[in-house]
Amino acid sequence: MDVIIVKFGGTSIGNGERIKKAAQSVVNEYMKGNQVVVVVSAVNKTTDQLIDLSNSAVGTGLTDKQKAEIMAMGELTSTRLFSAAIESLGVKSEFIDPYNNIWPIVTDTNSLEANIDFTTTNKNIEGIKNLISQGIIPVICGFLGKGPSGEITTLGRGGSDITAFLLGHCLNANEVIIVTDVDGVMSTDPNKIEEAELLDKITVEEMRDLATHGAQVLHPHALKYKDPLIAAKIINYNKNDLSTKGTSIIGPYEGDMTKQTYLYRNPISVIAIVGEEMLKKPGLLAELTTCLSEDNINILGISAGQNSMTVFIDKKDSNNAYHLLHNLVIENDSLSSLSLGKDIAMITLISPDFIETPGIISNITEPLRKNHINIVEISSSQTAVVVFVDWKDGEKAHELVKEVLQ
Repeated sequence: MDVIIVKFGGTSIGNGERIKKAAQSVVNEYMKGNQVVVVVSAVNKTTDQLIDLSNSAVGTGLTDKQKAEIMAMGELTSTRLFSAAIESLGVKSEFIDPYNNIWPIVTDTNSLEANIDFTTTNKNIEGIKNLISQGIIPVICGFLGKGPSGEITTLGRGGSDITAFLLGHCLNANEVIIVTDVDGVMSTDPNKIEEAELLDKITVEEMRDLATHGAQVLHPHALKYKDPLIAAKIINYNKNDLSTKGTSIIGPYEGDMTKQTYLYRNPISVIAIVGEEMLKKPGLLAELTTCLSEDNINILGISAGQNSMTVFIDKKDSNNAYHLLHNLVIENDSLSSLSLGKDIAMITLISPDFIETPGIISNITEPLRKNHINIVEISSSQTAVVVFVDWKDGEKAHELVKEVLQ
């Protein structure tokens, strides 16, 4: 008997007809012999309407605690509607909200962007396990948590996705299904490029990067609870069938997107190329990278300024790369000169929490400053920071920055 977590987004339960069809799809899965746990968002745009209403009525006088309680009304309503719809189809159901004794998700006191107390939540999951073992379908509020004193908290926008994957993890589910208003993950936004195609599968790391860069399909923080042994997919509510294919989310593989740091094993050489107004020369970067790729030389990092470009190459390839790029400088009127710098070390820090960690760069650089370690270059993305220091300082710098992720 499989345990399946199904999360319905606001659009997928946007009116009475959609709620009824969604409930029927859950009952159909239940009748196959599976244990189903439902997570629901607020009915489409309800949360926005509640926020607008409260802003108009109270304005800045509203406390965070009051905001959380008002915003919760959307999920409190949708769970009751959805549970009633399931029971109208002849299957026992129970809605579970933070006022219920078996509510599982416990958080800190942050009312609007609460952090989950995973240890306590995992202990509290027994109540949900007991329900599904009795053949009852729990319908659980997405987006919401319960603070240490029993107060309602919220997990932030997109929090229902977090709820679904968190419950999947705690219940050792077989599958998490995200039901939304798209067929799955597309090759790009179909509203911008008509030729966008549906992906059969996507990795956790790829999905997280898409989400952190603006894709609205799934909340990036939800994937921190994605267990490698739990299947997951995104499907369209229009199918009215939970067994439909959609896009599968695979992984994470061992080591994917956990908090980690590592020091690149070899010294790295820096090649700096200078020229006038290089950023205004179309195709110049392509010429540079093509020049090296044609000789099978890997670029470990690259940075560009108004009048320079810096390339980071494994030292073993540096002499060859230096000569190839010199030929490019000679042939290209936009380039003036280049230099081969001293050996440096590359330290990479990875964490899915970087995107919402104010001051993370200063947290990393401060211990290096205090220990008089000069940073040659630094680059960052939503989930990674790469620091280049002198090779002689590599080991010490690595040990210092490791403590940032502890």
